[in-house]
Amino acid sequence: MSDRRGEDSAIRHEPTDRAPCAVSVVLPCLDEAATVALCVRQAMVGIDRLGVLGEIIVVDNGSSDASACLASAAGAHVVTVSTRGYGVALRAGISCARGTFVVVADADASYDLAHLGAFWERLIDGSDLVVGNRFKGGIAAGAMPFWNRWIGNPFLSWCGRLFVPTRLGDFHCGLRAFRRTAIMDLGLRTEGMEFATEIIARACFAGLTVVEVPTHLLQSGRPGRSHLRPIRDSFRHLGVLIAISTSARAARRR
Repeated sequence: MSDRRGEDSAIRHEPTDRAPCAVSVVLPCLDEAATVALCVRQAMVGIDRLGVLGEIIVVDNGSSDASACLASAAGAHVVTVSTRGYGVALRAGISCARGTFVVVADADASYDLAHLGAFWERLIDGSDLVVGNRFKGGIAAGAMPFWNRWIGNPFLSWCGRLFVPTRLGDFHCGLRAFRRTAIMDLGLRTEGMEFATEIIARACFAGLTVVEVPTHLLQSGRPGRSHLRPIRDSFRHLGVLIAISTSARAARRR
């Protein structure tokens, strides 16, 4: 069930006088003081290289450190979402975005946001959703645990292709870009990490043009433990796949 509290909170904190722009980079953030400012600066370089007007939105999801202040000082628009959840934060950030296109990425410096050209080219060519593929673009040493790299992610992506009409090779890359209006129309509602699966599944069943580009995964600059919970998130991924595919196929039989 969708939780609107986070989105309402974000809208209250977000300035309402920003002009429309070409691209919004949305970064969900939970205790990323070590890297969030770097990500904001890289995103600014990335937008500048595209030669378009853009903005960076950092969605602070209840950080206990100085993430929000550091992001704001680096030049980002900061919105506050107290309800925890990757999906909750991203839905709030996307709803606040003023860009025709939106890029979403993690705020832990695991992707170099100064290089957005490959995503931009596919969007301009007419794609609705562009997903990064880390297995084609390369994974830096130590950037992904052995289990996730060789078993978890490949298996879960295989499950994604089993339930969803797509040939995507990486369902869980945190770097992706899309046409905002197309994605807003999907009625996304998941709250956790399974949001990454939901956006792909709903886009594919809706007949949107979904493609992937090689993306290089860097070692996270986040100190301490990852926000991922592999077992819990895997079951949520599978649950979303089953629910959406079952619903879509039932609708077609009517």
